[in-house]
Amino acid sequence: MPSDSGIRSFWHHLLVRLATPPLDALAQGRLRATLPLADLPGAGAPDTFTPGLEILGRTLTGLAPWLELKDVPADEAASQSRLRQLALAAIRSGLDPASPDRLNFTIGTQPLVDAAFLAHALLRAPQALWAAHDSTTRDRLVAALRSTRIINPWPNNWLLFSAMVEAALLRFTGEADLAPIAHAVDQHEQWYKGDGAYGDGADFHWDYYNGYVIQPMLLDVLSVADTHTDRWRALLPEVRRRAERYALVQERLIAPDGSFPALGRSLTYRCGAFQHLAQLALQHALPAALPPAQVRGALTAVIRRTLTAPGTFDNAGWLRPGLCGHQPGLAETYISTASLYLCTTAFLPLGLPASDEFWSGADMPLSSQRLWSGVDLPADQALKG
Repeated sequence: MPSDSGIRSFWHHLLVRLATPPLDALAQGRLRATLPLADLPGAGAPDTFTPGLEILGRTLTGLAPWLELKDVPADEAASQSRLRQLALAAIRSGLDPASPDRLNFTIGTQPLVDAAFLAHALLRAPQALWAAHDSTTRDRLVAALRSTRIINPWPNNWLLFSAMVEAALLRFTGEADLAPIAHAVDQHEQWYKGDGAYGDGADFHWDYYNGYVIQPMLLDVLSVADTHTDRWRALLPEVRRRAERYALVQERLIAPDGSFPALGRSLTYRCGAFQHLAQLALQHALPAALPPAQVRGALTAVIRRTLTAPGTFDNAGWLRPGLCGHQPGLAETYISTASLYLCTTAFLPLGLPASDEFWSGADMPLSSQRLWSGVDLPADQALKG
């Protein structure tokens, strides 16, 4: 574990290591030529190159808050400036019809997923990733997001992908189709299972999709919609109450060594399972019983456990499939190298200044550390209603 003064530096350098290969390759129009795909089942058809949008959206959705941060520490300034420029160039390249890495937004169903992650990134960095573009690129972004409307989402967490695309269009153009938002919100109300957890569709699954997708996107879609309509205003506090409970659950799932129960699909997203906990920390929305410094310790432990084991990266610096090291057997049929970059979402609190309590607060033990060392804590309480 890094020293107390080096924890933010540890996060910063690891996030830069993750984000540089995909953004650099896309910026140069060399992603198609360099992204390793052959050993994973979800490589995508080479003529449509779905992994291009996948790796861009997933890398940027975690990187975005740090790119947006104005008072970045001096030792991060140079790398932040470089990655901002790479991110802008990568987006321009991917939207250029003449680029060898032109992005697919319409062929197949997968583009809807990763257009939503890209849309989420834009919402998390409106100055760095939206306003900084020229008008041609912004127009192309809007057209690309709108083009995904031809893709029908599956009746599960995918409804939130359509909703997230519309939320970004609403935020940046003032116009959107509210029907996908309404459908996603209404269905997730029906799929709420209690105690802070939603079903992934009508059924409940033991996996981390409440963390990967459902809770972060539902919160941010409703927050954007709330600035334009009062349709869901009464619901938003209840969704936030559930989100607080799920954050408490997530923190308790992290063991002192940073491991967590290896349950369900998409485990190759590694620490991305804790996007929800990271987002509430970023948004100063953690429950009162969960101090930011304690969350810093929990996220640091899980980031370290999932991203520093031997075999995590190949010799060229690309992520390899696994939860702890190289474990290709964990990769489902929809997993490609590009898919793995959802792990960047655990790094969302890097978008907070170094002076924020998340970074400046004194170290605190995780709930699991206290409980399993014999500390007497109040009993855990389920969320009623």
